[in-house]
Amino acid sequence: MEAGLYIVGTPIGNLADISLRAIETLREVDLIVAEDTRHTRRLTERYEITTHLQSCHKFNEIQRAEQIVEKINAGQSVAMVTDSGMPCISDPGSRVVRLCREAGVPITSVPGPAAVTTAVALSGFGEHGFIFAGFLPHKSGGRKRDLEKWADADLPVVLYESPYRLIKLMDEIEAYLGAGRIVFAAREMTKKFEELTTGTPAEIRAKYDGRNVKGECVVIITPAGLLKPEFANKGDKYA
Repeated sequence: MEAGLYIVGTPIGNLADISLRAIETLREVDLIVAEDTRHTRRLTERYEITTHLQSCHKFNEIQRAEQIVEKINAGQSVAMVTDSGMPCISDPGSRVVRLCREAGVPITSVPGPAAVTTAVALSGFGEHGFIFAGFLPHKSGGRKRDLEKWADADLPVVLYESPYRLIKLMDEIEAYLGAGRIVFAAREMTKKFEELTTGTPAEIRAKYDGRNVKGECVVIITPAGLLKPEFANKGDKYA
C-alpha cells in the first residue's frame, strides 16, 4: 500500500454494508486510526482484519494528526475511520485531513455509507437538493438561533440528533418553525429495528413520547408549505 492517508467509509449500522475496497484497504495499510477502537474492532474482527488500531477522536485529533503526518512522511500508510459512515461528516477527521493537505501528503478517499445521504434517499425529499446542518448546539439559545436560521430555507434541512433530545427537537421545530412543518425522522437506519416516520412535529412526538429511544437519529425538516407526500397532490411542488 502506497504511503498516504486513506479516508475510509464504514457501515452506519449493518456490518455487511462495507465495500470490498474498504476491506482491502483496512487490511493492507500499516495503521488504522479510529474514533473508538473498541467499536471499530467489531468490524475488523468480522472481516479478519489484523491491522493495528489507534484512537483518533475529538480530544486528541490534533496530536494524532501530527503523528499521522510523520508516519506518512516516513513511508507508512494510514487509514482513518469513525464509528460509522464517512469520517469528517459531523465526525472527527477534518483536522487530520487539513493538516495532511497542508503537509502535502497524499490523501485518498475510499467512499462508504453516510447517514445523511441514506436518510435523504429514504425520505423522498432530496431530488432538488438539501442543506446539511449536522448537530444542533446543546444549549437552548444556540438551538433556537440555528433553527430560525433555516426558517425560510427552500430546501429540506438535514440534522443529526441524539435520541435523548428527539422529543425536545420536535417541540422546538413546532415553536420556531411552525406546527405544520412536515418532518422525516429516521432511527437505527440499516439495523434490525430501523424506524422511519414522516409527519408533523406533533405526530413524531406522539410516536416516541414515553419510549426509551436509542440510536442516533437523522431528522429532515421540509420547507414551509410542503404537503405530506402520500400525500402528494398535484399542487405539491415535490409531487
